Amino acid sequence: MSGVTVSPVAGYSPAQPPLPTPSPFSFSVASTRWSSRPPVQTASLLLRFLSLLFSFGSAFALVALPSTNSKLKKYPELLYCFTANILSVIYAVYQIFKNVCDIAHRGIFISDKASDYISFFFDQLAGYVLVSASSVVVPSIKQMEIGSSIWNASVASVCLSFASFIVYVLAAVLSGYKLCKRVMW
Repeated sequence: MSGVTVSPVAGYSPAQPPLPTPSPFSFSVASTRWSSRPPVQTASLLLRFLSLLFSFGSAFALVALPSTNSKLKKYPELLYCFTANILSVIYAVYQIFKNVCDIAHRGIFISDKASDYISFFFDQLAGYVLVSASSVVVPSIKQMEIGSSIWNASVASVCLSFASFIVYVLAAVLSGYKLCKRVMW
């Protein structure tokens, strides 16, 4: 040996910070999977669930009537409202399935770009169909006997259909935001 001694402190440089000690308390709540989701995705899922709930309630109010076939034949506007709400339920189920797949698997059911365009277009279309169906039923409600079961069901159906329309308007604004964010950036 050449007589050179190396001190254990010689390799330590005060400029380097010490390595952090792992601790069971170092896990942050902010890093959990649910809270790390974009708020836009969570809001979209909530709006889709609300549209499903309101559209289904509107359709169910019309179907739950006794002797529904004769009532719907007498008032074809109610059949249009029922059909519009069933189509809205189908679209809401599709959107919920797509959003849950995107959240759970972090995968892409369809491409994000196509999804933004499809959501923007169909949210507006669903909103238009629901508001037109609701507005068509209102004159026929005026012709019905107030307090009858068909009158009560029709009023409930129109109210829930209009609530679903409001939710679709909010979903269309959210889809428009996502689409504009994609186009602008």
